[in-house]
Amino acid sequence: MDLAKQDWLDALDDLIESEGADRVKEILSDLQLSAYRKGIRLSFSANTPYVNTIPLDQQVPYPGDREMERRIKSLIRWNAMAMVVRANRAKDGIGGHISTYQSIATLYEVGFNHFFRGKTDDFPGDLVYFQGHSSPGVYARAYLEGRLTDEHLLNFRQELNDKPGLSSYPHPWLMPDFWQFPTVSMGLGPISAIYHARFIKYLEDRGLRERTNQKVWAFLGDGETDEPETLGAINLAAREKLDNLTFIVNCNLQRLDGPVRGNGKIVQELEASFRGAGWNVIKVLWGDDWDPLLEKDSNGALAKRMGEVVDGQYQKYTVESADYVRDHFFGAEPELAEMASGLSDDQMKRMRRGGHDPAKVHAAYHRAVETKDRPTVILAKTVKGYGLGAAGEGQNITHSQKKMGEEALREFRTRFGLPISDEEIDDVPFYRPDADSPEMKYLLERRSELGGYVPQRRTEYSPIEMPADKIFEEFNDGSDREVSTTMVFVR
Repeated sequence: MDLAKQDWLDALDDLIESEGADRVKEILSDLQLSAYRKGIRLSFSANTPYVNTIPLDQQVPYPGDREMERRIKSLIRWNAMAMVVRANRAKDGIGGHISTYQSIATLYEVGFNHFFRGKTDDFPGDLVYFQGHSSPGVYARAYLEGRLTDEHLLNFRQELNDKPGLSSYPHPWLMPDFWQFPTVSMGLGPISAIYHARFIKYLEDRGLRERTNQKVWAFLGDGETDEPETLGAINLAAREKLDNLTFIVNCNLQRLDGPVRGNGKIVQELEASFRGAGWNVIKVLWGDDWDPLLEKDSNGALAKRMGEVVDGQYQKYTVESADYVRDHFFGAEPELAEMASGLSDDQMKRMRRGGHDPAKVHAAYHRAVETKDRPTVILAKTVKGYGLGAAGEGQNITHSQKKMGEEALREFRTRFGLPISDEEIDDVPFYRPDADSPEMKYLLERRSELGGYVPQRRTEYSPIEMPADKIFEEFNDGSDREVSTTMVFVR
């Protein structure tokens, strides 16, 4: 044991206890400055440890019925999957994405149940840019809400059919009463969200619209951040102090052509980029199954191991057995092996990543909407194809998954406790509970309390009166000097 180092750590604990966090920050800053003056250069890092930004003791209580919301989410998962599978059975090559929504479902459902506010007579509604490839899940929720029919779902990706269909991705031109914004091609959603948030502030600051605390939410994939448009304006968002803007990056570690960063860590990379630009960064990496282990991690061995494993290896843990995880993750250090000795194989395989834990996600969203004077990005770690099991969970084929066999459907049904019988499983039926069921009542009550459905596009507008002709007289009569187009618009 390094006694000198332990003395310093003990002194730090005493200082935190006696004088508080602000005093600790002041002293550490002075120590760093003093070391710099003496020629000691500390290596720069914009990263924090590879653990949740919000510790357990800082989580706000979850306000909803967790079990009811889980059942509703499971129904949406099933209908989203059934829609893509049935469309591809009926017409080969239709395409679609099963796995993206399966990874982002919890991130959406916490928002739908507790944060995304609809448009009312008194409030303009929050603006939500949905991750493009996740559209099946948004359609499946609208189906439960009664806004879409079986016929709509059967015509997924066939919006030009004689019967009503659904567009592949969010697009208001193709579905003018449903989608508010296009978010495909990749990168279009994030940069549009930044400028949308900016000009809301611009209009409010100049008294051109009432201040309403309207929020802009943008959901994007980790692979999408390689598109230049995605990160191209994040400095502007911080400079303009856009606290009405929240990015949620679905870090499922996979894209169309394989891992996003097989030998790196996309979460840490993005944290450095956003923190460097001045954003509030919240990492949601580990579900509540990990809390007891992190509580025991007094010397940081578990946090260190979490930080040194690369993304490609985390993906391998997803598809391998509990013994493999026990040997290769926890077996790296005797202390970690002892920490995991009380976990059964089933417990170990079901230890969730943070983006699949509603309480962790809710805590992150709550902190985001409370943050002032800067935008927030939430980096949520998930599993691509969560729930697909051997048919595609965490596998490199998962991004393009479009078909599932009877055994895979049965496994999916059982994992999420869906009321689909063995006799009808291969038909992949859509399922909507009775209108008076507890699930439907809860679903609709939550949306009613939040102001109505999202997404929903309304096209009513107030006509703008043309200005009087006099304003154009100067230009109609001509001028003895050149007049720019810009000058005409300004006038």
